[in-house]
Amino acid sequence: MITVLGSSPGVGKSTLCAALARWLTDTGAAVDHFEEADILTRPAFRPVAEEFADGSGRVRPETLVESTRAYVTQARADGTEVLITDALLPFIPSLVAWGHDEPTIARVIDDLETAVAPCQVTVIYLRDDPEAALRRAIEREGPQWEDWYLTKLRHSPGTASVHDLPSAAAHLRHESDLTHRLLAATPWNVITVNVTNRTPAQTETTTRHQLTTHLTNHRATPPAQPQP
Repeated sequence: MITVLGSSPGVGKSTLCAALARWLTDTGAAVDHFEEADILTRPAFRPVAEEFADGSGRVRPETLVESTRAYVTQARADGTEVLITDALLPFIPSLVAWGHDEPTIARVIDDLETAVAPCQVTVIYLRDDPEAALRRAIEREGPQWEDWYLTKLRHSPGTASVHDLPSAAAHLRHESDLTHRLLAATPWNVITVNVTNRTPAQTETTTRHQLTTHLTNHRATPPAQPQP
């Protein structure tokens, strides 16, 4: 599983996911590209969509964990070799927005580690200044997107203090620090790519190089022998 996360909207997660999916498909691998909106339509995540739509706008952590387990289990049964996921695992922005504290989120991530095993997980984390990235997102999506994004944060218990772009950027910086702390405690491989002043093509090239190095090293390492 290669999951692409970002420090803010506008850093190029979806563009990179699509590029990586094309690249790995061209190598002959059986690839599943899980786009960000797919969480509301994929069969394995139907419980997530149903809970989210019940009026609360929230999803129980255990539902996220079990849906992720079902997704990985089905992918293995289908013979899928590589999962490229856009802003999926480990759901930190959603868990923060729903008001969960750091110890609770850490426990959810522990459960997710078990749920996806023995799948090898690599997290690509795209990093940029959140305020600059948000402004790029607004330029791309239009001013109505800014209103939608700020309203979404303001109406969630964990992000209710957000009221404008600077406060949204401050929240995203805090969330980025939290994400790095939590990911550092996992066994997953984490590749951080600074996208400041990089074009999407340059970001793709840098990411592909680091992924290739990691995958080559992983294949060259013999599997651990079972302990008596």
